[in-house]
Parts: sequence; C-alpha cells; structure tokens
Amino acid sequence: MDILNRAVDYVHIMMPYLILDGELETALKFAAQRGVDVKLILPGIPDKKAAYALAKNHYSRLTEPGVYLYEYTPGFVHAKVFVSDDRKAVVGTINLDYRSLYHHFECANYMYKTECIADIERDFQETLAKCRAVTPESIRNEKFSYKAVGSLVQFIAPLM
Repeated sequence: MDILNRAVDYVHIMMPYLILDGELETALKFAAQRGVDVKLILPGIPDKKAAYALAKNHYSRLTEPGVYLYEYTPGFVHAKVFVSDDRKAVVGTINLDYRSLYHHFECANYMYKTECIADIERDFQETLAKCRAVTPESIRNEKFSYKAVGSLVQFIAPLM
C-alpha cells in the first residue's frame, strides 16, 4: 500500500494471483488516476482456474481508471514483484490476495535505493515484451465461463 500511495512515476507489479480487497483495488486505481504508470503482469495461462477467473473479474474496474494489465503469453508467471520509481522494490512470496496479505506470514525483501532495483525493472520490461495487453475489447470478448465463475467466486474470495 505504501508503494502505491507514495509512487510518483511508476509502479510495476508481477503477480500470479490477483484477488483484491476494496482497499488494495482503490489504491491501484488512485495511483493510476493521479498519473502514476501502474502496470500489472499476470498469468496468460492459469494454474488454478477459479483464481484466474476471479482475477479477470477485476479487469474492467482496474483498466477504466488507467491501470494497465498484461497477460504473460508463454504461460504462468509466478513472480511476486513490486518495483517503483527506480527507488523501491519488493520481491518475495506475497500474492495480492487476502490470505497472503492478512492471514499467512508471507516473506519478502523490501529494497530501497539499492543497485539491484534496476535489474528488477529490467526483468519486468523483458517479461512485458512477452505479454499481451488487456484491452476493453479483450475484456468484452472473454469466455463466458470465466465471467460466470469470476462473479460467483468473488463471494468466497477471502478464502482463496
């Protein structure tokens, strides 16, 4: 939350799961609305179809205010990375879901003004080159099964 709330230029995120609560979804949207380049790389191929469908349930609410979403086309991305403004980064086991953020004791390294942040951003950009952009058209044309499952599963999202 602190990275999203204090970012000036960009926040780039790679995550395997996107199961947001209202607070985190709002922070992503507010960052984009104040001009921060917010980009998320998510899996193009799921490992868990229900979690994948639930992630897609957030797509239109995030893209409308200017969050850029991308799906990694070679397959499943399992990196858990935040990088911001060439100054801050978090790399670890923390997913963007209720269990990881509030229930489990996930681990991550927080880095501030370290040399390796440039490497983390470079890796993000190299991965981004292998992604397809999520567009309003791709959201509209999403499989009905993902839309239906995503809508139903949102009620049990904190358990996922």
